[in-house]
Amino acid sequence: MRDAQGRATVRAIRLTAPLKFDGALDDAVYTSEQAFGDFTQSVPDTGQPSTQRTEAWILFDRTTLYISGRCYDSTPAANWVANEMRRDTAQLRQNETFGVMLDTFHDRRNGLIFYANPLGARADFSVTDESISNPDWNPVWDVRTARFDGGWTIEMAIPFKSIRYQPGAEQVWGIQVRRVIRHRNEWTHLNPVPAANAGSNGISQISLAATLVGLDVPSASRNIEVKPYAISRVTTDNLRTPRVANDVEPDAGLDVRYGLSANLTADFTYNTDFAQVEVDEQQVNLTRFNLLFPEKREFFLEGRGIFEFARSGGDVPVLFYSRRIGLNNGGVTPIRLGGRLTGKVGPLGIGLMNLETGETDGSPPTNFTVLRVKRDILRRSSVGAILTNRSVGSAGGRQNQAYGADAAFSFFRNLDVGAYVAGTRAPERQGDATSYQGRVDYSGDRYGLSMDRLHVGVDFNPDVGFVRRVAFDRDSGSFRFSPRPTRRFRAVRKFTYQADASRHVNPDGVRESSLVTGAMSAEFQKGDTFDLRVNRNFERLVRPFSVARGVLIAPGNYGFTDARIAYTFGLQRPVSGTVSLRQGAFYDGNLTTLTVSAVRLGLGRRLSFEPSLSLNHGELPAGAFTTTVGRVRGDIAFTTRMFATGLVQYGSADRGLSSNLRFRWEYRPGSEFFAVYTDERDLAPRALQPLKNRAFVLKINRLLRF
Repeated sequence: MRDAQGRATVRAIRLTAPLKFDGALDDAVYTSEQAFGDFTQSVPDTGQPSTQRTEAWILFDRTTLYISGRCYDSTPAANWVANEMRRDTAQLRQNETFGVMLDTFHDRRNGLIFYANPLGARADFSVTDESISNPDWNPVWDVRTARFDGGWTIEMAIPFKSIRYQPGAEQVWGIQVRRVIRHRNEWTHLNPVPAANAGSNGISQISLAATLVGLDVPSASRNIEVKPYAISRVTTDNLRTPRVANDVEPDAGLDVRYGLSANLTADFTYNTDFAQVEVDEQQVNLTRFNLLFPEKREFFLEGRGIFEFARSGGDVPVLFYSRRIGLNNGGVTPIRLGGRLTGKVGPLGIGLMNLETGETDGSPPTNFTVLRVKRDILRRSSVGAILTNRSVGSAGGRQNQAYGADAAFSFFRNLDVGAYVAGTRAPERQGDATSYQGRVDYSGDRYGLSMDRLHVGVDFNPDVGFVRRVAFDRDSGSFRFSPRPTRRFRAVRKFTYQADASRHVNPDGVRESSLVTGAMSAEFQKGDTFDLRVNRNFERLVRPFSVARGVLIAPGNYGFTDARIAYTFGLQRPVSGTVSLRQGAFYDGNLTTLTVSAVRLGLGRRLSFEPSLSLNHGELPAGAFTTTVGRVRGDIAFTTRMFATGLVQYGSADRGLSSNLRFRWEYRPGSEFFAVYTDERDLAPRALQPLKNRAFVLKINRLLRF
């Protein structure tokens, strides 16, 4: 059923007989109950009916929600894009997929997304405030697929215990169903999604969702999950004093999750271990600022959206950066005990975390606390506050606090206004310890405009956060024009012309840096993109900094111009990736950068390789330098729940070679077995000890639900 604006209302079907969960859709319910469909294109022909028919059903019993689809396709199956079997990969978004978004609180701002391809490979992520995506959210659910002459079918089974929702009978949820017909580069939705929000982000527009009615959900009683683990590792470390050789260390730990209600969850962790986590990918850094590496540890990824403060990243400080916990100067500090409370109470979102790390290498035990609250207001807006605390050692030890308040207002469909104000407190820092920002963003399909003002004080220092740059005020703005050609350039889906400008000044009002960029890009109908940009840079250095071994850039004022050209081959292709070339001035010299990134070579549906290379050659008065970072990732999928990954990296800065080999088997839903090998080697000609360290780890966990 649809209203005058084309918005759909879907009724869930209660199952009266057990469902044969095999993906074939041959149960009686699929003939006795009418399907819904009439999907609408978001791209390429916005607002037009989908070129291929899709039928869908929403079913439920007392424990599980089922989403089923019959995807007709007039194109032979040999031409479909279905080449990924691993869970949660970027490549899966470039396959033929069928997916669903569930707005379980019907607040039109937060959602849970599940999707899968014809091979049964699946992915999931959560969305907070229509803007913060968490692809590392991994609930327990299952999927089955099948083929028929003229298309493919799918059944998803999502246990009610895996999701949060308001208590009560006759639930009303938001729902969006999406089908991606990738061989046509076509994205379709149950409820219409405008072109400005189309593509992979269309399903994240929670406020555009349809309505799901008729759903009776179970109560949250006895929603308990216990996940113990056992681990054994063999370690060699030639850099440690005294040296460690083939040291065998068994260990064990425990994670517990308790559903206080259907929408509020408490998590506890004891002796947390992250040995199975993939190592960081090396990056080239030719700036004087630190790099921000992503969090990959599961405990911190679950529900992380509630802890996000403002829109951090780049020069905008991060008040809570979870890698400050359990990681110290590249080493691992054991997390002995921790707890977390996350969820919603009416319009109020709550996130509370407290963890204690143990003593290691002379560092005293440290306690970390984070409190985040956020209240929904108006239709798609919110206000919130955050508090973090880091306490080193016993009572009376060093402490650091950070606190702040933020607000985000969304008007109409594409206008966002936001602001935050924050401060830090530490006994040794008595200067300006504040930061604030105000921003305005308009992100229409044809036009875009953004402006912001950012301040970071000289002594603003959140110990549980990340600050890239201090002691500045920044003004920035951007204008975009994105026409969609209709006749003359049929091969092009959209052109984009953009101008960006930013200016940093120090506390004395003196310009420290500025950047003006002009860019042009073209998105082709087949999914490829071309990008050209020219940058005019200014940097004022008050102290020298190193760009390579033995090459220093002296203090002074520098103005320089560079250009970058890039071409991206669509990820649905057997060979995809981006090739870019940067050429131009660099401070008082020249720099040429060749980058090959996000490359994927697919050898069937089970095997793929992802090589990447960053090659930088600079010529400066202080000397010439060449820095290289290369990596090769290989993946083999034995099934959709068992795969192996290898990552080999080389960096010329320290002449180091590292490898990380991981085998992962989800032997039952939520329970996993890992085998991991890592090593680091020094390839310098006169290295005293070529092998720096090496470890082999076996780990198994088991999910128990009550």
